[in-house]
Amino acid sequence: MSQDSDRKIFSSRVLNYPVETVYEAFANPEHLKNWWGPEGFTNTIHQFDLKPGGKWILTMHGPEKGNYENSSIFKIVEPLKLIAWTRVSQPFFDMEIGFNKIDESKTEISFLMIFDTAEECEKIRKFAEPKNEENFDRLEKEILNIVK
Repeated sequence: MSQDSDRKIFSSRVLNYPVETVYEAFANPEHLKNWWGPEGFTNTIHQFDLKPGGKWILTMHGPEKGNYENSSIFKIVEPLKLIAWTRVSQPFFDMEIGFNKIDESKTEISFLMIFDTAEECEKIRKFAEPKNEENFDRLEKEILNIVK
Protein backbone atom coordinates (compact mmCIF):
# COMPACT_ATOMS: atom_id res chain seq x y z
CA MET A 1 0.00 0.00 0.00
CA SER A 2 1.30 3.43 -0.86
CA GLN A 3 1.62 6.12 1.79
CA ASP A 4 -1.40 7.98 0.46
CA SER A 5 -3.72 4.95 0.33
CA ASP A 6 -5.86 6.62 3.01
CA ARG A 7 -6.83 9.14 0.29
CA LYS A 8 -7.80 6.48 -2.27
CA ILE A 9 -10.69 4.10 -2.89
CA PHE A 10 -9.95 1.25 -5.28
CA SER A 11 -12.49 -1.21 -6.70
CA SER A 12 -12.10 -3.68 -9.54
CA ARG A 13 -13.78 -6.61 -11.23
CA VAL A 14 -12.78 -9.14 -13.86
CA LEU A 15 -15.38 -9.39 -16.61
CA ASN A 16 -15.65 -12.23 -19.11
CA TYR A 17 -15.73 -9.90 -22.10
CA PRO A 18 -13.14 -8.44 -24.47
CA VAL A 19 -11.62 -5.10 -23.52
CA GLU A 20 -13.19 -3.49 -26.61
CA THR A 21 -16.68 -4.38 -25.35
CA VAL A 22 -16.04 -3.19 -21.80
CA TYR A 23 -14.55 0.07 -23.09
CA GLU A 24 -17.53 0.61 -25.43
CA ALA A 25 -19.88 0.39 -22.43
CA PHE A 26 -18.17 3.47 -20.98
CA ALA A 27 -17.16 5.38 -24.09
CA ASN A 28 -20.63 5.30 -25.68
CA PRO A 29 -23.01 7.51 -23.66
CA GLU A 30 -26.00 5.51 -24.94
CA HIS A 31 -24.64 2.57 -22.93
CA LEU A 32 -23.03 4.57 -20.12
CA LYS A 33 -26.33 6.19 -19.09
CA ASN A 34 -27.81 2.72 -18.50
CA TRP A 35 -25.27 1.51 -15.94
CA TRP A 36 -23.45 4.45 -14.35
CA GLY A 37 -24.16 4.79 -10.65
CA PRO A 38 -25.66 2.62 -7.94
CA GLU A 39 -28.62 0.26 -8.35
CA GLY A 40 -31.87 2.08 -8.99
CA PHE A 41 -30.34 5.29 -10.35
CA THR A 42 -31.02 6.61 -13.84
CA ASN A 43 -28.97 9.19 -15.71
CA THR A 44 -29.46 12.09 -18.04
CA ILE A 45 -26.20 12.85 -19.81
CA HIS A 46 -26.14 16.49 -20.87
CA GLN A 47 -22.61 16.58 -22.27
CA PHE A 48 -20.03 13.86 -22.87
CA ASP A 49 -16.94 15.03 -24.74
CA LEU A 50 -14.54 12.12 -24.25
CA LYS A 51 -11.19 13.84 -24.84
CA PRO A 52 -8.64 15.58 -22.61
CA GLY A 53 -10.23 18.87 -21.53
CA GLY A 54 -13.69 17.64 -22.54
CA LYS A 55 -16.65 17.98 -20.20
CA TRP A 56 -18.89 15.27 -18.77
CA ILE A 57 -22.05 16.72 -17.31
CA LEU A 58 -24.87 14.50 -16.10
CA THR A 59 -27.77 14.38 -13.71
CA MET A 60 -28.14 11.21 -11.66
CA HIS A 61 -31.74 10.60 -10.64
CA GLY A 62 -32.16 8.78 -7.33
CA PRO A 63 -34.58 5.86 -7.11
CA GLU A 64 -36.68 7.45 -4.36
CA LYS A 65 -35.97 11.15 -4.62
CA GLY A 66 -33.34 13.61 -5.57
CA ASN A 67 -31.42 14.69 -8.61
CA TYR A 68 -27.66 14.81 -8.30
CA GLU A 69 -25.78 17.12 -10.65
CA ASN A 70 -22.33 15.89 -11.65
CA SER A 71 -19.73 17.80 -13.60
CA SER A 72 -16.26 16.60 -14.54
CA ILE A 73 -13.40 17.45 -16.89
CA PHE A 74 -11.58 14.61 -18.64
CA LYS A 75 -7.80 14.66 -18.11
CA ILE A 76 -6.62 11.45 -19.80
CA VAL A 77 -8.27 9.39 -22.51
CA GLU A 78 -6.25 6.39 -23.66
CA PRO A 79 -8.74 4.20 -25.56
CA LEU A 80 -8.97 0.62 -24.25
CA LYS A 81 -6.59 1.48 -21.37
CA LEU A 82 -7.37 4.47 -19.13
CA ILE A 83 -9.86 7.28 -18.70
CA ALA A 84 -9.25 9.87 -15.97
CA TRP A 85 -11.17 12.94 -14.91
CA THR A 86 -11.46 15.58 -12.22
CA ARG A 87 -14.82 16.27 -10.64
CA VAL A 88 -15.70 19.95 -10.57
CA SER A 89 -18.88 19.36 -8.56
CA GLN A 90 -19.07 18.00 -5.02
CA PRO A 91 -17.82 15.67 -3.79
CA PHE A 92 -14.46 16.66 -5.28
CA PHE A 93 -12.03 13.91 -6.29
CA ASP A 94 -10.08 12.60 -9.25
CA MET A 95 -11.27 9.39 -10.88
CA GLU A 96 -9.41 6.86 -12.98
CA ILE A 97 -11.02 3.96 -14.80
CA GLY A 98 -8.57 1.32 -15.95
CA PHE A 99 -9.26 -1.24 -18.66
CA ASN A 100 -6.79 -4.12 -18.35
CA LYS A 101 -6.93 -6.74 -21.10
CA ILE A 102 -6.27 -10.08 -19.42
CA ASP A 103 -6.81 -12.11 -22.59
CA GLU A 104 -9.04 -12.02 -25.68
CA SER A 105 -12.21 -12.63 -23.66
CA LYS A 106 -11.39 -11.28 -20.21
CA THR A 107 -10.94 -7.72 -18.94
CA GLU A 108 -10.30 -6.23 -15.53
CA ILE A 109 -12.03 -2.88 -15.01
CA SER A 110 -10.89 -0.76 -12.09
CA PHE A 111 -12.10 2.41 -10.42
CA LEU A 112 -9.62 4.55 -8.50
CA MET A 113 -11.00 7.55 -6.62
CA ILE A 114 -8.33 9.96 -5.32
CA PHE A 115 -9.20 12.59 -2.72
CA ASP A 116 -7.20 15.57 -1.48
CA THR A 117 -7.39 14.46 2.16
CA ALA A 118 -7.91 11.28 4.15
CA GLU A 119 -10.89 12.92 5.87
CA GLU A 120 -12.66 13.61 2.58
CA CYS A 121 -11.96 10.05 1.46
CA GLU A 122 -13.35 8.51 4.67
CA LYS A 123 -16.63 10.42 4.28
CA ILE A 124 -17.19 8.73 0.92
CA ARG A 125 -15.53 5.32 1.49
CA LYS A 126 -18.39 3.69 3.43
CA PHE A 127 -20.77 4.47 0.56
CA ALA A 128 -18.45 4.17 -2.43
CA GLU A 129 -17.09 0.68 -1.88
CA PRO A 130 -20.47 -1.14 -1.89
CA LYS A 131 -21.92 1.23 -4.51
CA ASN A 132 -18.99 0.59 -6.85
CA GLU A 133 -19.88 -3.11 -6.68
CA GLU A 134 -23.47 -2.24 -7.68
CA ASN A 135 -22.02 -0.18 -10.52
CA PHE A 136 -20.03 -3.20 -11.75
CA ASP A 137 -23.19 -5.37 -11.52
CA ARG A 138 -25.06 -2.86 -13.68
CA LEU A 139 -22.15 -2.73 -16.13
CA GLU A 140 -22.27 -6.50 -16.59
CA LYS A 141 -26.02 -6.30 -17.35
CA GLU A 142 -25.45 -3.51 -19.88
CA ILE A 143 -22.68 -5.48 -21.60
CA LEU A 144 -25.23 -8.22 -22.25
CA ASN A 145 -27.18 -5.63 -24.30
CA ILE A 146 -24.04 -4.75 -26.25
CA VAL A 147 -23.14 -8.33 -27.18
CA LYS A 148 -26.67 -9.33 -28.26
